[in-house]
Amino acid sequence: MMNLNTTETQGKRWYVVHTYSGHESKVKQNLMRRSESMGMDNRIFNIEVPEEKVIELKDGKRTEKTKKIFPGYVLVEMILDDDSWHVVRNTPGVTSFVGAGSRPVPLSPREVKKVLKRASSRKARIEFDYKLGDEVKITSGPFQDFNGKIIEVSPERGKVKVSVSIFGRSTPVELEFGQINKA
Repeated sequence: MMNLNTTETQGKRWYVVHTYSGHESKVKQNLMRRSESMGMDNRIFNIEVPEEKVIELKDGKRTEKTKKIFPGYVLVEMILDDDSWHVVRNTPGVTSFVGAGSRPVPLSPREVKKVLKRASSRKARIEFDYKLGDEVKITSGPFQDFNGKIIEVSPERGKVKVSVSIFGRSTPVELEFGQINKA
């Protein structure tokens, strides 16, 4: 048993629980059921598997997916004491709490706010499989069928700058991710 003192158990805090990879949602469901059946609703409050929307651009194809922000981890808002620790720690799929040694370390309010804000964002993050220097072919717009080299990537804007040879001169052209393919 952990034998926590009263100053650590007075308020609810967020903790990170390590799970088997790919079992995060199952751990969330199991923990919710166990918390309810074992009367821990007054000590285990929220269980989150932070996810975000991601737009993948690969080979000219755009696919929208939901990805876990921290695969293999679940966030649990709880009042930590021996009983609540035992319920969480012995939930199927849970391997450990994240912390120093056997002692769970709570997340700071700033960390929690940052993670939950990212997970609740309606704007999809763009994953782009190109990098600086890659040769590309422009697939649409006024420079369609031109080849060029990526000289700048702006994932937050969903744009790239491509150096294209026009009339023998290298000219930077700003394009959207969906307008290029690997050459």
